[in-house]
Amino acid sequence: MSVNADRAMIVTRFAPSPTGYLHLGHVRSAWEGWRAARQAGGLFLLRIEDIDRARCRIEFDAAIREDLAWLGLGWDGEVRRQSEHFDDYRSALKRLDRQGLLYPCFCTRKDILAEIARAGGAPQGEEGPVYPGTCKRLSTAERTERIKTGADYALRLDIEGAIAGTGALTWREGGRLVAAEPAALGDVVLGRKDVPTSYHLAVTVDDALQGVTLVTRGVDLIAATHIHRLLQALFAWPTPEYRHHPLLSDASGRRLAKRDRALTVRAMREAGMSPAEILEKAQSSGR
Repeated sequence: MSVNADRAMIVTRFAPSPTGYLHLGHVRSAWEGWRAARQAGGLFLLRIEDIDRARCRIEFDAAIREDLAWLGLGWDGEVRRQSEHFDDYRSALKRLDRQGLLYPCFCTRKDILAEIARAGGAPQGEEGPVYPGTCKRLSTAERTERIKTGADYALRLDIEGAIAGTGALTWREGGRLVAAEPAALGDVVLGRKDVPTSYHLAVTVDDALQGVTLVTRGVDLIAATHIHRLLQALFAWPTPEYRHHPLLSDASGRRLAKRDRALTVRAMREAGMSPAEILEKAQSSGR
């Protein structure tokens, strides 16, 4: 695995999951990245985040590309599809494992909720209840035996051990420094028995390999950035600048639901809206 070390050029990316049609929130993120790259004479990349094989569909992949092209948001170079690069994620997991920062977790969602209830609750991170560390307490022999029996498991990051090796971390958010606080998310999942990655790992690996220097995405993903910044430090990779834009809202400030079919580019096209009108709507809805 090699990382693009050329940081002179601005490189942005748009990275949707093909689980549905392109919607207005997607357009806002894509437009922000496309505009930043074009204004600076940089690169705007398209990445398809399709590691969820149960929900991702090839027809949505094709529709996303078609809608972006129709909107005039053309991308540079080949499209990276995550499902074609599992070896990159396996390599990253092996590096973390060699550092002693991964452990197998055999807990189901039901197990985790039961453990939290027995403990009288758990700290609430921005992504939900923090994992209580049940499997972290298993011995090496117990872990090995469960794996031998064919039990399903996830690979979790030992957040305490990871933080101990990095010290204080920050990232640049639209011109200001933000302190990274990854401990608030707990021991997040980075891979599974059958899929060698999670969103957190894949996006960090991909941004590094593609030389991304600026990430534009919705503010709902700012919590994930704390983990991504930690992973960048563990791999000694450059840190992009981040710009987390507001989520979609109506005139009264009420958040719009992305599942609303009326917000898809496909539906707006069918209703007769032009690319310029859709781009304007995407920009104004998040203000």
